[in-house]
Amino acid sequence: MNTFFKYSFLSVAAAGLLASCGGSQLNIVSPPIENIDQQPLKVSALTDVQAKNWKDYDLVNDTIPGMSVDRAYSELLTTTVNGKKTIRKGSPVIVAIIDSGVDIDHEDLDGVIWTNPGEIAGNGIDDDKNGYIDDIHGWNFLGDIVDENLEYERIVRDKDKLPADIVAKAQKEYDEKVEEASQTKMQYEQILQQVNQADAVLVKATGKKDYSKEDLEGAKKSESEEVQQAAGVMVFFMNQGLESADQAREELTKLIDDAISLMNGAKLKTNYRKDLLGDDPYVFDTPVYGNNEYTGPDPEKADAFHGTHVAGIVAAERDNGLGVNGVANNAQIMVLRAVSQADEYDKDIAKAIRYAADNGAKVINASFGKYHSPNPEWVWDAIKYAASKDVLIVNAAGNESIDTDFTQVYPQDQLGSNADISDNFITVGALAPAYGPNMVAGFSNYGKSSVDVFAPGVAVYSTAPLNTYRNAGGTSMASPAVAGVAAVIRSQFPNLTAAQTKTIIMNSGLTTSIDVVLGDQSKKPFMDITTSGKMVNLYNALILASKM
Repeated sequence: MNTFFKYSFLSVAAAGLLASCGGSQLNIVSPPIENIDQQPLKVSALTDVQAKNWKDYDLVNDTIPGMSVDRAYSELLTTTVNGKKTIRKGSPVIVAIIDSGVDIDHEDLDGVIWTNPGEIAGNGIDDDKNGYIDDIHGWNFLGDIVDENLEYERIVRDKDKLPADIVAKAQKEYDEKVEEASQTKMQYEQILQQVNQADAVLVKATGKKDYSKEDLEGAKKSESEEVQQAAGVMVFFMNQGLESADQAREELTKLIDDAISLMNGAKLKTNYRKDLLGDDPYVFDTPVYGNNEYTGPDPEKADAFHGTHVAGIVAAERDNGLGVNGVANNAQIMVLRAVSQADEYDKDIAKAIRYAADNGAKVINASFGKYHSPNPEWVWDAIKYAASKDVLIVNAAGNESIDTDFTQVYPQDQLGSNADISDNFITVGALAPAYGPNMVAGFSNYGKSSVDVFAPGVAVYSTAPLNTYRNAGGTSMASPAVAGVAAVIRSQFPNLTAAQTKTIIMNSGLTTSIDVVLGDQSKKPFMDITTSGKMVNLYNALILASKM
């Protein structure tokens, strides 16, 4: 056994022993629930530093429902060797990011990108004989595809190739969406007008074009009712992960353009897959397709924002003096570009999962999802294959504020509310940074059977392309937070299996008996919207892992 790891293992095991013997400092913690039904414990606005790092805070010490990441490192993973404090790194763990691509040159990621040891860069040869030529850091299954259609649109377009029941379901949604598009377009145009008006008021009131959330909190106290209302509008958008009026405008303009395309049938006339990739998505056994351009075709890397943000949450280099600390301190990011601007293809996801499992990944992050799937069996088979290779898959629950026990979402490790098909798949809902009734993100999906745990997913600060940093919100951000926790567990305790790691994450989190507000403003007990009834907590997870 590696002596460095042995030291780490014994130290954390000692923490577990203290907990099991009743030691007060290292007991598995529970959240403070006194009077929580009356008011949240944290009533003041987060400072800028707190807002950027809230996923790492501790609920007991900070009254912020983070994952106790900082506490885990300072109390459980810090050791003193020759009078010098150091962090135990454990064994390296490969985390595959199946997403929109990753900026592998980012200043906070370039030191944690996985490099294929069996491949020689740039020689045009499949050195490791895995079928992929020059797959140095992973693979791009989309080639030059950026824009795409939603799955129900593709099914309607390709209906002659697909089963009648799948087509009927997609056609029903397509018809409903076309009918709604006119009204939707009008609503987004009205919201865009509100943003423009609010922005103009706030620029004048603050004297800044790029005002901060702190500026908005000040504006909310203005004597001018107009300024107060404008601040309220922009705070709403910032709470959704949009950092500025420009970002809000960009998102709204895209939604308006999508509605127009739907209304005029333009989306049924496009076939990006055929035109740009030359691949048939309905035939699984085809030659290798795609390339090794990990950020996609845009030289400005804009299309890789989502994947870059996700990668930073998992493993941005810790304590290097740059923008953000990832959850895991010894993870290597494998880049698998398989998610476009719209819905992913079943074929690409299944092949990406298999690539990750065959090339050494121990954790896969899957921050994507859809509600139609022409070939779900390919993905289910890939999930089972990953289980056979001892790979844990961490999956975003989705952002439509629905109970996915009653609405099938893909990918998932179950059909409806049936039994799970494997024990290596964990689905994550999103928390907001305010412990109490409003701690579940309004957009987050939930489900007693289908959503395993919750983790930070609102206004999460992380890496963005071209050495920048941004907030973003969604279960897409909650999932990599948990993937980072899984990576730390598997790094410190490499003999634990994927199934054991899932069990540890689900059993070690913080629970609460309160009722939480859901997206439709109804209330349910937190215990009834998730399988485990837990908020993921790295500190507790390491203690429980040491006991196993």
